[in-house]
Amino acid sequence: MRKFILASLLLFFTAPVFLARATDQEQLQHLKKRIAVFKFEDKTAHGYYWWTGQPVGEGMADMLTTALVKSGKYRVFERQEIEDVVMKEQSLGQLGAVTPESAAKVGKLLGAELAIVGSVSEFGYKETEKGGRLGRVGVGAKKMSSTVAIDVRFINTTTGEIITAETVRKEKSTAGLSVSTPKIDFRNEKDFDESLVGKATREAINELVQKIDAASLNLPWEAKIARVNPDGTVIINSGAEAGVQVNDVFVVYHKGEEIIDPDTGASLGSEDTKIGTIQVVDNSIGKGKASKCNVLSGSGFQQNDLVRVK
Repeated sequence: MRKFILASLLLFFTAPVFLARATDQEQLQHLKKRIAVFKFEDKTAHGYYWWTGQPVGEGMADMLTTALVKSGKYRVFERQEIEDVVMKEQSLGQLGAVTPESAAKVGKLLGAELAIVGSVSEFGYKETEKGGRLGRVGVGAKKMSSTVAIDVRFINTTTGEIITAETVRKEKSTAGLSVSTPKIDFRNEKDFDESLVGKATREAINELVQKIDAASLNLPWEAKIARVNPDGTVIINSGAEAGVQVNDVFVVYHKGEEIIDPDTGASLGSEDTKIGTIQVVDNSIGKGKASKCNVLSGSGFQQNDLVRVK
């Protein structure tokens, strides 16, 4: 009986903790992380082009962007948004071959949590022929294969840290006595999708999306206060478009001074100060790009204060 009572008391006092953790986890699931996908570098030396006239690396980056948007899990920045930031920041110059450092800086300026850079190392066809005999007659069988390989790095824009580096390689093949000459000059998207190299590319992009899903799970979501209203409410720069829901509760922090590693020059983060909590009352501001929040606790809120999950 005593053991039963102790167990009941333990459950009573720990249940709120488990419920709070479950609530936080649910909140993490419906909030959309922001991702910036940079043009992939083409290292194949073939000079192939998409049906849109884009080089292979640029075309694959656009395919990845489209796949991420279609998943409904992320807020993905268009390339023009990325290029606009680059043009405004003279210190960045013309990016050219993107580095993790420059991608992290651009991503941070955009407000993205994750930046993706990569390169295409393989893209094309290979034909092999195997000889044999059928009775006294020589017979040749051809095998046509297409290989697509992409090297990518996922970068935490807050810290500049490379979360993970991945290589995705896909191969599609067909074999027979007669194999049609493969095409690289695609007339349209349908033409591309029906080709061996197109099918290999789609599989590679789909696997990349799965890897991004896994990498983003533990990546903290963050927003900022865009305005403090005279009536005491605050506007944050995330709304329904980013998965924010009415009644969501967030914690607000004053950002501390950035700490720089004296050896590497890399950011070590900052000592941020918690100043209060807010609750969403309207997530449709600016057609879902922002939310209005009531202050539940704290004071002294300012523009650019950080908004985080509890």
